[in-house]
Amino acid sequence: MRSLLQDDSTAADCFWLFFGGCLVFFMQAGFALLEAGSIRAKNTKNILIKNSLDACLGAILWWFCGYSFAFGVEGDSPNKFIGGKDFFSALDKPDSTTYWAFWFFQWAFAATAATIVSGAVAERCTLSAYAAYTVFLTAFVYPVVAHWTWSSEGWLTDGDIGPGLLDFAGSGVVHMTGGGAALVGAFFLGPRIGKFGADGKPVDIPGHSASLQCIGTFILWFGWYGFNCCSTGAWADMALATKCAVTTTLAAAAGGVSALTCEVVAGKQADLPPILNGILAGLVSITAGCNVTEPWSAFVLGLIGGVVYTGACKLLLSLQIDDPLGAAPVHFFCGAWGVIGTGLFASKRYNGLLTGGSTGGKQLGIQCLGVLAIGAWTCTVTGLLFFVLKTAGMLRLAAEGEEKGMDESKHGGAAYST
Repeated sequence: MRSLLQDDSTAADCFWLFFGGCLVFFMQAGFALLEAGSIRAKNTKNILIKNSLDACLGAILWWFCGYSFAFGVEGDSPNKFIGGKDFFSALDKPDSTTYWAFWFFQWAFAATAATIVSGAVAERCTLSAYAAYTVFLTAFVYPVVAHWTWSSEGWLTDGDIGPGLLDFAGSGVVHMTGGGAALVGAFFLGPRIGKFGADGKPVDIPGHSASLQCIGTFILWFGWYGFNCCSTGAWADMALATKCAVTTTLAAAAGGVSALTCEVVAGKQADLPPILNGILAGLVSITAGCNVTEPWSAFVLGLIGGVVYTGACKLLLSLQIDDPLGAAPVHFFCGAWGVIGTGLFASKRYNGLLTGGSTGGKQLGIQCLGVLAIGAWTCTVTGLLFFVLKTAGMLRLAAEGEEKGMDESKHGGAAYST
């Protein structure tokens, strides 16, 4: 994806971006249902409040400074680290450009990155800490990564490091950023009360609604076609958009089967959450390379994505890091795999045609560099924020409130009537 700020556009191109933005925004409903169903009933209202505020705060902050830091280019004096023009969308915009459609489309992406975090810190993070990390992530952390990769000036774009990083729709930009913040947030918060026994072994804390989990996941899968297909940016490029739909579908399907197979091979029963998170793992894995991979390689990317998700979950549990939704395994670890896997599987005929880039060792090296840069930036700066919040005593809910449930202790009563 590249900024279309300077391009004249037809009404069809504007509609395409607007339609894609609507699909991506609808993913907020999917996240809300998935997260609500994956936690205990006593914290349902809390997680829904957080998801609702993600959209509200995200829109305001994207308008205030997020879009500026990501795509407010400096023209003759480019800044390869961060943008710096167009605060409050204040510059004059010719009606003949795709500016407003692109702004809307990118806001939906930024809001998605912030929403990822809430699942990892669910059931024990204070609302004030939530607001702090959402503001920081949407206003600064995510825009910097978007500027590096998707603006015309960023240091990871074409020209600065060779052919440039291949991350078409955001395995690294969106999912590694949100997933990295989720990982460090879960680390600094510590596990939920009762998650690990005296012997250090994890205790299963099931969510309260398998139906909400399943519906939420299918909404996310549906919205992902806006993520991947509409990142073509132009209505006229329908052949590429539909090809992205095929690779996206195959990766999701492969991820779901792969993650479930891993569980069954490990001697566990065939349960629903591994399938659902495996689907998401496959979707995250294909997001970077949906435009430059063949259908067979999309299947392989998703298949390995399910394995990466399963292995990452086991790793976090061995470290006693409690991530109730598996947000870090799905988004951070599979996002990294998606970026690296694109370097391995990008088809020369697609890559040369669409990006002017190359395949082979050089491209793979650039993909690995992008993963290291995004991971280091996101985990370091959000880690500092969570450390400050923890030191100030603002990060975690008191034990009494956590055991009672956040709905009763902080939000005026339970989400469900009894």
